[in-house]
Amino acid sequence: MRILLVEDDKVLADALSRTLVQSAHAVDIVASGDDADHAIALGIYDLAILDIGLPGLNGLDVLRRLRARKSMLPVLILTALDTLEDRVRGLDLGADDYLAKPFDLPELEARVRALLRRSTNSTPFLDHGPLRFDTVGRRVYCDKRPLDLSPRELALLEILLMRAGRVVSKAQMVNHLYGFGDDVADNAIEVNVYRLRKKLEPLGCEIRTVRGMGYLMDRPDAQA
Repeated sequence: MRILLVEDDKVLADALSRTLVQSAHAVDIVASGDDADHAIALGIYDLAILDIGLPGLNGLDVLRRLRARKSMLPVLILTALDTLEDRVRGLDLGADDYLAKPFDLPELEARVRALLRRSTNSTPFLDHGPLRFDTVGRRVYCDKRPLDLSPRELALLEILLMRAGRVVSKAQMVNHLYGFGDDVADNAIEVNVYRLRKKLEPLGCEIRTVRGMGYLMDRPDAQA
């Protein structure tokens, strides 16, 4: 999934970004409300993690403008303001969840997983033949044995399973796997697909190339 992280504390932003990337998410970081408002308007994100105390527009102004555009983007507010009035105000403006600083990273990860599951109407597991993708634990199993995948391979498999039976374009894969600051080589998708194929093909799972369009994994019932 692609996440927009809006946080002006560079140390905290870097720590959160590393944690989310290790869970196979693509993360873009912006440090001001104005940059956040512009990035959100692009419509490419699955979730926004939004600090309230920001330079320029504050986080609540960003949230207000987001909902005024009728966007349903899930928003998790991060803030040092933790009074009941602050929480109620943020939720009334359209936030989906609220996390007060300081917080533990495992709690943030759990809230992110819950919001992403809710927004995509996904189940905790994506099953495909002998594969089971645990969307909560961010692990993949083959016949109940864990499969060793890198974060990029995990993210690539996730988007293919979520769209099983449909072609996934290279542009969609880039958006799902990489943030704005990532150096993406011209053949990056081909390399990641190749590496994932090497691990899946011995298990009887095929990633098909649809020339000129992208890649797909057939639905399990189609394979049968």
